[in-house]
Amino acid sequence: MTVPAQNASRTIAVALPVVIVAGCLISLISFGPRSIMGLFLAPMTEARGWSREIFALSIAIQNIMWGLGQPIAGALADRFGSGRVIAGGGVIYAAGLALMAWAPDPVWLSISAGVMVGLGMAAASFSIVLAAFGKRVAPGRRPLVFGIGTAAGSLGQFVFAPFGLGLIATYGWATALLVLALVMLVVPFLAIALAGRPSTSDIVVRQQSLREALVEAFGHRSFNLLVAGFFVCGFQLAFVTTHLPPYLVDIGLDVRLAAWALAFIGLFNVAGSLASGRLGQIFSKPIVLALIYLGRAAAIIFLITTPPSAVTVLIFAAVMGLLWLATVPLTMGLVAVMFGPRFLATLSGMVFLSHQVGAFLGVWLGGFLYDRTGSYDIVWWIAVALAVFAAIVHWPIKEAPAYEATAAA
Repeated sequence: MTVPAQNASRTIAVALPVVIVAGCLISLISFGPRSIMGLFLAPMTEARGWSREIFALSIAIQNIMWGLGQPIAGALADRFGSGRVIAGGGVIYAAGLALMAWAPDPVWLSISAGVMVGLGMAAASFSIVLAAFGKRVAPGRRPLVFGIGTAAGSLGQFVFAPFGLGLIATYGWATALLVLALVMLVVPFLAIALAGRPSTSDIVVRQQSLREALVEAFGHRSFNLLVAGFFVCGFQLAFVTTHLPPYLVDIGLDVRLAAWALAFIGLFNVAGSLASGRLGQIFSKPIVLALIYLGRAAAIIFLITTPPSAVTVLIFAAVMGLLWLATVPLTMGLVAVMFGPRFLATLSGMVFLSHQVGAFLGVWLGGFLYDRTGSYDIVWWIAVALAVFAAIVHWPIKEAPAYEATAAA
């Protein structure tokens, strides 16, 4: 059964520009520090005398905690509103960064950079922001608005990469982390604009319990294929974010180039995310997703098979940037199409959990295999193979409401 939401749309329409601006700033700030963790790998491990695997494991824990916390944060946002959840996440995130600056041993590194930053991201990341957007706009506008919110997160990577490198070079890695923690404390104030559980009169809401929604989702073939494909996205993004900087240094390039490569990825993904949102309004979302993963495979092959230089690295970064978070508006859009806005934060959180399991493996496996082989080559080729796999599983996904697909079957 479906019924229109009862709240008047006029109030939401007036507040919508403010909500979008605040949500985009939250995405920018929360995604920035997380996207430049790779810049801290070399100075922090050298200062503490740790191996790369120790640092990689903490970031892997961060990713899995982000993933495990996402469905819970989504359920809380669906129940109590996004503003409270995001505010709490921002405080936890800031505390994790501050504790990371102090961490004297691997256990505390895993607690701070791993558990605390991961849980903070789960509650204050762009996933919760996009779900809040999805409950405020009509279905036809969701892909574009999702693209705008995702682009803001990408812009955070562009802004924070040179900013973080400058902080490390000028004040040291520990002070840099403390400055990032202070910046993160802006998030709870921005979250005020996303408070409440809005609805609009032109959005149709299905009457379901959370349990019924979860049973329907995991009994739906297209949803499970989407979950499987998003695993690959997490593997690739987390591996590149964490291990691209040391990889470039290993092949004889300057660490400043690594920072600019991350910045290029963020900059070009602004265009990529906006284009993705627009393409999702015009073409089949599953097919566009399949082509994005094939494009990533081509970009990685180009990077690892061409002679290393600043030009090849920046070309890779630009292409990878166009495809970086371009998967997010399309994936969120498909979840909204399949199941509607009622439990969008929860169900997209379930999809994102798969993404973060992939991220855990991408980060940890990169450090593990590097310490044992002295090279990242094997992991690069695993990322290529997974991209092909993702393209295959996205192709048969049906872009239709789940209950209609079930009735047709």
